[in-house]
Amino acid sequence: MSFRKNVRKGLNNKSNKCIIILVINMTIKEKLIILSDSAKYDASCSSSGSTRPNNNGTGNAAVSGICHSFASDGRCISLLKILMTNSCIFDCKYCINRRSNDVKRAIFTPTEICEVTMNFYKRNYIEGLFLSSGIIKSPDYTMEKLIETLYLLRNKYHFNGYIHVKAIPGGSEILLKRLGSLADRVSANIELPTTSGLKLLAPNKEESNVTKIMKTIKINHSKKFIPAGQSTQMIVGATSESDLEILGKSESLYNNYSLKRVFYSAYIPVNKDKLLPTIKTPPLVRENRLYQADWLLRFYNYKVNDLLNKDNPNFNILLDPKADWALRHLDEYPKEINEASYYDLLKIPGIGPRNARKIISTRKYYKLEFNDLKKMNISLKRAKYFILCNGKYFTDKNMFNKKIIQANLVLEDKIINNTGVQLSLFNE
Repeated sequence: MSFRKNVRKGLNNKSNKCIIILVINMTIKEKLIILSDSAKYDASCSSSGSTRPNNNGTGNAAVSGICHSFASDGRCISLLKILMTNSCIFDCKYCINRRSNDVKRAIFTPTEICEVTMNFYKRNYIEGLFLSSGIIKSPDYTMEKLIETLYLLRNKYHFNGYIHVKAIPGGSEILLKRLGSLADRVSANIELPTTSGLKLLAPNKEESNVTKIMKTIKINHSKKFIPAGQSTQMIVGATSESDLEILGKSESLYNNYSLKRVFYSAYIPVNKDKLLPTIKTPPLVRENRLYQADWLLRFYNYKVNDLLNKDNPNFNILLDPKADWALRHLDEYPKEINEASYYDLLKIPGIGPRNARKIISTRKYYKLEFNDLKKMNISLKRAKYFILCNGKYFTDKNMFNKKIIQANLVLEDKIINNTGVQLSLFNE
């Protein structure tokens, strides 16, 4: 039985069945328009970190990974990001591709995905593939088709470039291991921060199926099995969780499953449902604050309880989390730049790991002044309010005042509203 016939057999919804029959004769371009647009809600931007070499084929994920080219809403645009199909047997309240939605459906065959990927790669449009899919017939059946696609890409088309694929929760462990041997990165979406939220908006999904995938990947992770590790994605704002709950979930996932990234996706009101919040625009500023806080967890030695607590469960929309933390602990500042430890330097707003190492290396030879930091290309826009250089403040010490510093930081950290859209392969 053919792939398309199997898909039709696996769909129980009559309206979807009719739609599938209608799209059989679609051109590749028509399918690409539908399935690349349907994939835009998946976050996937990250370096590959892969070790897959070029064995006389096309592409190399080991040398340079994925080029960091981002759309204004945070998505990497160097990947061909598509769904195998936007048909789905599930009916998640927040998803544009939910079973009950009357949207145009399309399906790629594994060979069609391979042809599109190779053609775009050879034209230097992309540097890798991000492949996800709606669930057709069953999780195992969908996983089998994803595996068939990746197997063809690696063995028939000899594509050695970066591939990020979404695993299907509920699929068998054997299929996951086969998928992991062909991909560079695999992700399984946790979807929502709490089990109660998942039951409310995605009753067909179980968190245990997602964590089972994460556990298998962690145990088997190697140079030959998902060499670039795993990631996940959470929707922000579809349910009522606080930033403390969301970031706490992320910290738990990092600690328990060694994830490379947790992606945060601001809830986009694409469906109408009494269980969904009524908003006009996605909470993009909140999403941005969570990304900034996530960065502090992974690279700056912060813990969730350092940033938020029960009395302060949500981030300050006007200030980035690091600056907000510094203002709430102003008694620890200003720090002397010539004496502060590496971890104390990391807690100064505007100073990151690279500049902290640069400061420690340079101050061995002489006492640093503000002009020295400028010559070292260290930005002082934020840092100047929280440091001393050789005992001196950058201005009158009476200006070291919480209200004054906060007012200046807010002015420098204005949120620029930008209606970002995913770049299309079909626009100029």
